[in-house]
Amino acid sequence: MAFRRSFLLGLGALMLAPFASFAADLPNLNGRTVIVVTENAYPPLQFIDPKTNKAIGWEYDAMNEIAKRLNFKVEYQNTSWDAMIQAVSEGQYNIGMTGITIKDDRKQKVDFSDPYMRSQQFMLVRGDEKRFTDAKSFAAVKDALIGAQPGTTPFYTAVYEVLDGNEQNPRIKTFETFGATVQALKTGDVDMVLTDGTAGKGYVDASNGGLKLVGGPLGTEDFGFIFQKGSDLVAPVNAAIASLKADGTLDALNKKWFLDYKMGQ
Repeated sequence: MAFRRSFLLGLGALMLAPFASFAADLPNLNGRTVIVVTENAYPPLQFIDPKTNKAIGWEYDAMNEIAKRLNFKVEYQNTSWDAMIQAVSEGQYNIGMTGITIKDDRKQKVDFSDPYMRSQQFMLVRGDEKRFTDAKSFAAVKDALIGAQPGTTPFYTAVYEVLDGNEQNPRIKTFETFGATVQALKTGDVDMVLTDGTAGKGYVDASNGGLKLVGGPLGTEDFGFIFQKGSDLVAPVNAAIASLKADGTLDALNKKWFLDYKMGQ
């Protein structure tokens, strides 16, 4: 959640036509209903369109295409990030999606799909910020605050790569959703939010100069969908992801959401 930089290569050759040839070789889930939970707070992956008040984004398009290729019906539900991994692990939902970093400690609770995206973290700040320009200079501004969601990669990046490794550091202010951290940044309640580079660019483009990205990337991570341990959906979804990669669909979605789509317009 810069954000998926590597997929921006070769966009001139995008094609969406060969869906049927791949789908014919994929598992058939015979129209079963699959409950997919998300947060709707991480543009451009998934968010509420301010113009239509509908949930849209890269992950919705990808999941809808996966459902088409595997012949299952998607039922979308919404929950907070804090609750998602535990709820999926308990079987309340079949699949979780919200730019979830594939990490070994999380694999103890849930199964992951193969990676569908690669992300790098960047510092999102107000447009008029002049006190710091990178992680080191931010750390030196002792009254500068970070907004983050507990348990997320940005939270741990803030703790261990920006600050002193103390997870109770009072310079970190926690919020339930990513959108709330950005709102706190806009209102001056915090001074920096760590975000995926392209998701951050979406906020910057919609801010009319109110926000900007500073510094270089702070780590790289792979994103995957999550499932209850032992789920029979993992192998079919992995096969569908492979087909999305092979026929250029993921590249097309990247172009649509990370290059062409303009938030707030």
